[in-house]
Amino acid sequence: MIEALQHFYEAVNSVEVTTTSAVFKLCVSLLLGSCVGMERKRKGQIAGIRTFALISMGATLAMLLSIYVPQEYLGLKNGDPGRIAAQVITGIGFLGAGAIIQMKGSVRGLTTAAGIWMVATIGMAVGVGMYLVSVVATGLMLVILVLLEQLEHRIHVGWETRIVRIRIGAIVKDIEAYRHCLSEQNITLTNVFVEYDFETPCTRLNLVVLAKNTTDFVKVFGLLRQLNPTQGISLANQVTI
Repeated sequence: MIEALQHFYEAVNSVEVTTTSAVFKLCVSLLLGSCVGMERKRKGQIAGIRTFALISMGATLAMLLSIYVPQEYLGLKNGDPGRIAAQVITGIGFLGAGAIIQMKGSVRGLTTAAGIWMVATIGMAVGVGMYLVSVVATGLMLVILVLLEQLEHRIHVGWETRIVRIRIGAIVKDIEAYRHCLSEQNITLTNVFVEYDFETPCTRLNLVVLAKNTTDFVKVFGLLRQLNPTQGISLANQVTI
């Protein structure tokens, strides 16, 4: 039994690619990728357990191929073990770009895209036998995704630019009341776009504001509505006039 475990340990830590080491490394990358994918799926991201597991395994397999080809066909001294693996870093960028969704000026999915790139790198590390480094990197990645997010919400460090669109059934020439109302809610008014319709009459205000990502805009809308005869009010991510 001890001899079998010793043989297994030597096989999985061998510099050369063997069937035992390759299968073990693929299983390790599957586990590590699944851990990250589980956290992303918990946040409602499209890329979940299966996606991250496949990315990690794919990177590991690419690394194994990079080592195996010169090992078997060219000789370790003449081949370039990093040639195939180098393309993973470039190629994974296209997959990461697919995780970024751009909707009306608001970019979402950057964290998932960065996670995809990181998981691919972890998979490559597993492929070269850096097991401890891979496990530590996965653990640190989960710390960033889980604990640091909770810290952000606790200390309220997230600020976002938003546009409050207001349609008023009158011609409004002074917006100081809106500025004061927003300031009381800890919202900074950074820019204003105004459109007048004198026939109706109607005023369309696009208030560019800087607010915390925890701001209760429903409450803010209720306060803004009381300032003038408001016909409509909405929140957007970019100004459209």
